[in-house]
Formats: sequence, C-alpha cells, structure tokens
Amino acid sequence: MKHTATTDDGHRSGTGARSALTVVAAMIRLADIASVFIRYANFTLGGGSATTAVIHGEIVAKRRWVTEEQFALSFALGRLTPGTNVLAFCVGIGWMLRRWPGAVVVLLAASIPCTLIVIVITVLFSKWQENPYAQAAIKGAIAAAVAITVKTVWTIAHPYFTAGNRLRVALVGAAAFILNVLIGLSPIEVLLLAAIVGIFLPEARS
Repeated sequence: MKHTATTDDGHRSGTGARSALTVVAAMIRLADIASVFIRYANFTLGGGSATTAVIHGEIVAKRRWVTEEQFALSFALGRLTPGTNVLAFCVGIGWMLRRWPGAVVVLLAASIPCTLIVIVITVLFSKWQENPYAQAAIKGAIAAAVAITVKTVWTIAHPYFTAGNRLRVALVGAAAFILNVLIGLSPIEVLLLAAIVGIFLPEARS
C-alpha cells in the first residue's frame, strides 16, 4: 500500500499525519489485516518479543498502517492487560485499524492457527522430550529469544529516546528495572507506577 502519511518535505506533522493515517486505516481491507496477522502472529519463532518485532516491521516500517506512537500505545496497553499480552496487543492494533471488525478479525487470525499448531507440537514433543538433540535445540532457541527480546525493546523505545528525553527515558527504565528485579514488585505494579511518574515528569518539547 502506498504511504500517504508523509508531507511533501518528508516529515510527518502532527495533526496532518494523524489525519492521513486515519484515511489510510479506513482503506485497509479486513482480508489484508487477516493475512498479516495470520502470517506473523502464528508463524514467527522466538516468542512474543520476536512477534512484536516482525509486526512492527510490517505495519509500521513497511505498510505504515499505524504510527510509532500508536504501536507503542497498543504495546503498553497490552502489557497492562491481564492474560496473554501479545494477543491483547494484536487485538488493539486491529481495533486501531478497523475498529470492532478489525479487532475481531485480528483476534481470530492471531489465535486459532497458533492454537492448533501448539496442540500438534505438544503431542510431538511429549514423544521426543528425552532426545538430546531436541533438548539442545531448545537451549539454543532460548539464547536467541533473549537477544530478540533486547532488540524488540530497543525497537519500541528508540522513537522516544530523543535528545530532550534521553534522561527521562533512562530514569524511568532504570527505576522500573530496580522495582521489578531488586525490590520484587510485579510487572503490573511497575507499569502503573511508571504511568503515574509519566504524568508528573512531562515529556520535553523539541
């Protein structure tokens, strides 16, 4: 799909870019939404972080269906939602694209195929779990998943890591790490505290 959310001088500009993206979203077919989420929410190896990264590349960088801000908002709301965070995040994107029809299509596209795949893999792994090659493969996949998680974190955070906001982002990130890892607060408690801090620590204007 041709990108229409960029101004003539190559820069996005607040309300104009947002309005253009709204027009783009209204033109997106439900079949295209289903195609993207069937492929990337069901057949991406490496867990939720890898899935988030490839979906970002497809709908933000390539197709430009949503902005970086909209993507980060859906990601954050997914994290604040109880249950399966990645699925909640995907459904949030679907709602942004086509409201309720988009949300329902993404819910079905992102959940049914992978559910069937997991059933098949679980049956097979129960037979091969003692195999040393299978165990070695799982350990290798875990190491790769950690690296992919770090890459995904940077993909989501870097649009906010601007010159005026680097200290703010670094402080919030460091505080969240300390509260979760060293003090032992749950992720939802850390996220809620970060939201409160964000209210009283306003973003710098460029």
